[in-house]
Amino acid sequence: MNLLAGADRLPRALLALEDGSCYAGQCCGAEGEAFGELVFNTSMTGYQEIVTDPSYAGQIVTLTYPQVGNYGVTASDGQAAAPALRALVVRDMCFEPSNWQSVQSLPDYLRQEGVVAIQGVDTRALTLRVREAGAMRAAVSTTDLDPRSLVARVRASAGIGSHNHVADVSVGERTVLSPLGTAAVRPRRVVAYDCGMKRGIADALRARGFELVVVPWDTPAEKALAQAPDAAFLSNGPGNPQSVGATQEATRALLGRLPVFGICLGTQLMALAAGGSVLKLPYGHHGGNEPVMNLLTGKVEVTAQNHNYVPDFASLGPLVPELSGGEARHHDDLRHWSRRRVAPVVANGRYGRIRLTHVNLNDGSLEGLQFLDARAFCLQYHPEAAPGPSDSSYAFDSFRRLVDGEADYLAPAPELAATSPVPAAASHAPEPAAASHAPAASTPAVPAPEGRSL
Repeated sequence: MNLLAGADRLPRALLALEDGSCYAGQCCGAEGEAFGELVFNTSMTGYQEIVTDPSYAGQIVTLTYPQVGNYGVTASDGQAAAPALRALVVRDMCFEPSNWQSVQSLPDYLRQEGVVAIQGVDTRALTLRVREAGAMRAAVSTTDLDPRSLVARVRASAGIGSHNHVADVSVGERTVLSPLGTAAVRPRRVVAYDCGMKRGIADALRARGFELVVVPWDTPAEKALAQAPDAAFLSNGPGNPQSVGATQEATRALLGRLPVFGICLGTQLMALAAGGSVLKLPYGHHGGNEPVMNLLTGKVEVTAQNHNYVPDFASLGPLVPELSGGEARHHDDLRHWSRRRVAPVVANGRYGRIRLTHVNLNDGSLEGLQFLDARAFCLQYHPEAAPGPSDSSYAFDSFRRLVDGEADYLAPAPELAATSPVPAAASHAPEPAAASHAPAASTPAVPAPEGRSL
């Protein structure tokens, strides 16, 4: 406990989970109560970026690193104009930060923004409980300190998937952001669907010479194309991707017509647009230390992540054996492909060939896709970091190369050089059936060619 804080003088607070467990502590933010889905983040630094990440809308965030707030809040680290998370849970809050750039303490900032927070919680025990039971509904309260009462109210509260949180964090109207710096590159215009886009992402794109036309999440594709863009970007964002039907429809219309890059929620929307499905992870990926293998280079990247949902690679179509190391059977654990050093390719009924490019080495889930016949790629994790390592910042350079027309924008792919390109199927092609994980007797042929405030 931070003895300088005078913890005995702080208001009492209670954290209750839907499994019936409760944790008593002290208020270290705004007083009141908040309900949401409880997740944990394993980052050791960057609490301000986490607190202001719009992707946490509807969630109560537990930080596993024990002491939080040491360096205060700075003017430049925020990822949005205001926090979107429901509440914050920490072990030990620092009320007297030490940092020449600090403009206020984290507790003062949380109170200013109306974010409920609790300290004095055994966050290690809490994290283990979430790992065992999965993400749960929870509440933090300074007004209802009766464990039985608060647990009952948590169990009666709505789940995170019942609301479209993207609509809460997206910009309200079209906004134009100019390129950053004086780089001697031709400016390119990108229409960016804001589903909760972090400032770090916008800045990383602008630093590559992109002018961003930021549009609301529900902008029809026709309006996006009317901006005369050179490419489209699909941002990160909160909640269940199935709740964002308008962006999914726009994605379906833009793929194949423009170069497209998606991050996090953008990846899930691209998979859904291709007729695939998404799965909810037991407790998500939230932190700055997730190992991901780039199947195109064989390198392992330490990545920053924040997502609860992930595309099911098998649902995108049957494997193309000649482009998948001779294999025709899908594997639930995608680390199979990292062990083989193979980037497998499926035949998708809408967009032709789709290649798995990145795999999470902790749980074998999908981390990246490349649409080989539709000039598009996407990553589940955050290449801009903010916070986290910068191993994956090359993704923004890759997007620039894609827009500039370079064929090997992600990495050289000699196995594709000898393969005749297969264009995407017509937009009226039938929905692809979900691929079976059982061994297939034969593989269908690939379709033949045919004619919020930032």
